[in-house]
Amino acid sequence: MTIKVAVGLSSDLDAVAAVDDAAAEAREGLDGAACDLCLLFVAAPYLDYAEEVVAVAQDALRPGALIGCGAGGVVGARREIEEGPGVVVWALSAPEASFEVRHLTSQALPGAIALGGLPDDPGEYGDAMFVLADPHTFSAEALLAHLNEARPGMPALGGLASAQGPDASSLFLDGEVVSEGAVTCSVSGLPLVPCVSQGATPVGPEMAVTEAEGNVITGLASKPALERLREAIDALTPRERLLAGHGLLLGVVIDENQPEYERGDFLVRPIVGADPDEGSITVAERVRVGQTVRLHVRDGVSADVDLREALAAQTRALGPDGAAGALVFTCNGRGAHMFSMPDHDANAVADVLGAPAGGFFCAGEIGPVGGRNFLHGFTATIAVLPRA
Repeated sequence: MTIKVAVGLSSDLDAVAAVDDAAAEAREGLDGAACDLCLLFVAAPYLDYAEEVVAVAQDALRPGALIGCGAGGVVGARREIEEGPGVVVWALSAPEASFEVRHLTSQALPGAIALGGLPDDPGEYGDAMFVLADPHTFSAEALLAHLNEARPGMPALGGLASAQGPDASSLFLDGEVVSEGAVTCSVSGLPLVPCVSQGATPVGPEMAVTEAEGNVITGLASKPALERLREAIDALTPRERLLAGHGLLLGVVIDENQPEYERGDFLVRPIVGADPDEGSITVAERVRVGQTVRLHVRDGVSADVDLREALAAQTRALGPDGAAGALVFTCNGRGAHMFSMPDHDANAVADVLGAPAGGFFCAGEIGPVGGRNFLHGFTATIAVLPRA
């Protein structure tokens, strides 16, 4: 199977003209191949014309399937437009793959969250799933928990719609605009490689959780958790302690079935509290006794290294043919907020993969760690597509 990816980007002040230009650029990049899947990311200034925008993209590319959302910023063609008008049209030709788009809903019930719109048979979820969700009306975490249970090992990648303003979190499904829930695309027969860069560096020793309940850790390495944490911080280098002072993170190993743990094996979460009387720490993730944890710190330098290392590892996994392209879901806390240079993630992906890439700045990023899907922050999650 020959896979082609093409990306168009525009920041024209006119919404219809911008999408027309971006779609034309993507169509040209496909070089006559049919568009089997289109993802459309549209900045808030264009969303007053959402129906017209979707219609233009549909008419220009005639995609077999289309999903998209309102974006706080867009990424493509080595550029990042974090504010103001911007649109990215991401087009894929994969004639032997199949794509099924759906509109999902979630509803809070006593003690549970009900999901609507999924097929009854989990076998119909596909080999992978792209997820774009409205953070105000849909529980992405409930969906991911369900997918982890119903289809273990199936990667889900995507993000939360991030456009700001009244009615700005629009979602797109084929030729329609929907204002709530989530839109998904189940993918079958497409050998995509997920890449998750959490932008953090492990520091200090690995420690075993020896006592915990929920997201509260009371014992680390057979000592009170807070005491052991202070010991680990005291042993850090001056630069590591400085970074830890800006925000201390804890990495939790999800898949323990390996001889040693590297940077990408940890699910990184902030430490959100400490109780000196109990000697406990609270983490923004449930943990269990026996899990291995390690302190992490984050800054622009560590985020750059982490992204390039993660991409290089996935490029090696693709073999000699390399990548046809990539879908990029990056946090709206990255970009100029994190890095000292513009267009950082867009350039890093293009540099390492050498292939067309596009996506958007998310209000939360979806991707797998240790074989399970999670909702992240300050992360870049990337679907890398091989050439064949």
